[in-house]
Amino acid sequence: MKRKLAVIVALGLVAGAVSAGFAIAAGGDEQPLTGSQLDKATDAALAHTGGGTVVETEADSDDVPYSVEVRLDNGRVVEVEVDEKFDVVAEETDDDAKGEDESGNDDPANQEESEDED
Repeated sequence: MKRKLAVIVALGLVAGAVSAGFAIAAGGDEQPLTGSQLDKATDAALAHTGGGTVVETEADSDDVPYSVEVRLDNGRVVEVEVDEKFDVVAEETDDDAKGEDESGNDDPANQEESEDED
């Protein structure tokens, strides 16, 4: 009986550690936007930037309800912060994404170099 309990406790600890690892890898407790929030926040961000491609969205990011990262046609990525009324309240250059795509890979120029080394 004690062995079964020990195994259950150990499995619970492992599951908790794995879950915590996913939360850290995902950037903490921010969640991607979905549904009408996604539609309204991305519409507001794209109208503000004059177009581009949405590369990431987050709810409850940095003291604003919504954050939308947009890759502009010139390749620059900006983070557009949107309030609860879906009005843009701030825009800043996203330094985290400079030279990286959202999967964390280096930009294509760096990928070519690493492919040549294989």
